[in-house]
Amino acid sequence: MSAEDLEKYETEMELTLYREYRDVVGIFKYVVETDRRFYLCNQVDVKARSESGDVFFEVSMSDTWVWDMYRPARFAKNVKVLTFKDVNVEELAPQDIDPPKD
Repeated sequence: MSAEDLEKYETEMELTLYREYRDVVGIFKYVVETDRRFYLCNQVDVKARSESGDVFFEVSMSDTWVWDMYRPARFAKNVKVLTFKDVNVEELAPQDIDPPKD
């Protein structure tokens, strides 16, 4: 596989992922962004934890869609993320849910 073929494949995967996001965003209530992933979910709970003086975040989500083009299944019933980095949780307002039309 050439570099050009690989780039074309990744571009097609990203476009497919964006289209899937556009199709499903309306069924979710929250957007959750961590240092590694972007999630859509209907329930989220973030807890700050401390162990040996280090603070980290435990993020629990249910009814979740994961933005990751390499995952074979992007829907997950329950997701738990542990991270030392920032976590952004945003509740989608009804006007935010309508994605732009092609």
